[in-house]
Amino acid sequence: MEIFEELNLIGEAPAFREALSLIARYADCPATVLISGETGTGKELAARAIHYLGPRRNRPFIPINCGALPDSLVENELFGHSKGAFTDGRESTRGLVGDAEGGTLFLDEVEALSSKAQVSLLRFLQDGFFRPLGARQPIKADVRVIAATNLELGEIVATGEFRSDLMYRLQVATVRMPTLRERREDIPRLAAHFLQRFSRQYGAGTKMLAEACVPRLTTYGWPGNVRELENVMHRSFILSDTHLVRVRPEFGSSPSAGSTLEAACSVCYDLGFRRAKERVIEEFERSFVRWALSESRGNVSEAARRCDKERRTFGRLIKKYGIDRLEYL
Repeated sequence: MEIFEELNLIGEAPAFREALSLIARYADCPATVLISGETGTGKELAARAIHYLGPRRNRPFIPINCGALPDSLVENELFGHSKGAFTDGRESTRGLVGDAEGGTLFLDEVEALSSKAQVSLLRFLQDGFFRPLGARQPIKADVRVIAATNLELGEIVATGEFRSDLMYRLQVATVRMPTLRERREDIPRLAAHFLQRFSRQYGAGTKMLAEACVPRLTTYGWPGNVRELENVMHRSFILSDTHLVRVRPEFGSSPSAGSTLEAACSVCYDLGFRRAKERVIEEFERSFVRWALSESRGNVSEAARRCDKERRTFGRLIKKYGIDRLEYL
């Protein structure tokens, strides 16, 4: 586990250890990997671990935010162009795929790819060949592709917004990064890790988390997951005047609907009203289903009754969020 800690993947919770086990297994093979998980669960860290634990570790790791790829320039961004390919093309460019030669291309938020970009990526994944704009001959690339998404690709395929053939190409191997709510026992250790890092970063003396704050951290809903915990500890570190770091009073003291809703809104604010609303509803449904299963010790019928839902409807929610009721037996 030490090697994972060096890669900033820290924790001992069963769900997290299962993810690390898959990461280690995938590192030694060239298969395309799809990493799923909520925002802030460490999907890019997982992708970097697969790269740096494998035979490509000494070659480039090129991360791409797919939502930032402009549709009109997507092929140029990915595959580059030959000199003179267009008016301003005075020099040849390699493109991101060329930059990743021998290494790994990491496609973050792959669900945000436009239809045009999906076609271009699918063509490349099929045989590993690509043609820079203006080039006469295709080029063979030795590049491993790892993609990440915080949504369920199958549901997006059902809406027609994502190609099913591309989804199948991407999910040759899969790993799901668990939420922080699924690994609450790791929270104190993660908090201590962040405080140690900030101590080194700011050249300050060692600071420790006040023991009285641990229950507040371990019962909070964490809609922003590990990233939100890191931000909370960073803010608390900066505002602490002693070696004992205390979480600020404005931080939610319990996983109440209000505190979780406000935190979820703050995390989703930049998504726009419609998508932010959808994300908050998803977070509420997921948390409520987990609570009901916990209260009923995995009894789906009893959990559905507690939620005032028909058993079939409740079962669909369990399937929608990939929840294993056996975890609550």
